[in-house]
Amino acid sequence: MTTAWRLPIRRVWLFDLDNTLHDASHAAFGPTRAAMNAYMVSELGLEPADAARLRDHYWSRYGATLLGLVRHHGVQAAHFLELTHRHPGLEERLRTSAHDRAALKRLRGRKFVLTNAPRAYTLRVLNALRMADLFDGVISIEDMAMFGQLRPKPDARMFRCIAARLKVRASDCVLVEDTLANQKCARGLGMRTVWMQRYLDARYRGQLRGGATSGSNNGTRRREVGVHPCPSPRYVCAKIRSLQQLLTL
Repeated sequence: MTTAWRLPIRRVWLFDLDNTLHDASHAAFGPTRAAMNAYMVSELGLEPADAARLRDHYWSRYGATLLGLVRHHGVQAAHFLELTHRHPGLEERLRTSAHDRAALKRLRGRKFVLTNAPRAYTLRVLNALRMADLFDGVISIEDMAMFGQLRPKPDARMFRCIAARLKVRASDCVLVEDTLANQKCARGLGMRTVWMQRYLDARYRGQLRGGATSGSNNGTRRREVGVHPCPSPRYVCAKIRSLQQLLTL
């Protein structure tokens, strides 16, 4: 038996984009990785295999490949984001749940997209999925700069800044994400965290980023999970496979 959360009246929902609102493993991740590798080969003079390894290393270390390129190679963020997120034919590859729009429309509270993706790509996805009008705003990686430096998820300073910008306490916020590292940081600040697992089977095999398991046991197929208060890992307050389940919190 589950217990409903006592969410604040001023609740603010912060939704990740890729693999949370849509199946980015199918639509975008492959082209994005290829474009990033090509960018690093062209701009840094790397061999393709070295570019791929460095891309993965920076994503694992910083939460965004771009951050490593800016810090260690002087790459211009706007230039990188524009060239690596063009994605011809993206709209034809997009897919999500047919019921997500209705669930978002019924969800009480203010709703924002909080993503490490660039704004142009984010708006393109939301418009194609007819979700743009369901959110109060978009907070993209271009909006995550502090003191002249990018601070994308999972930077705790950025999460604090977002709450202050929205004029709420961290405890008023609910982060809906597929990435555990981001949830761990947000939960440490007092935010509620929801782990979206709908697209994990396609994206993850074995271990998740940070060494946590994906929920599979000895290679067996993970069972469907509903909404459960404070499941393991302890910083995850609920696990869902559908946005409709948010209506029960």
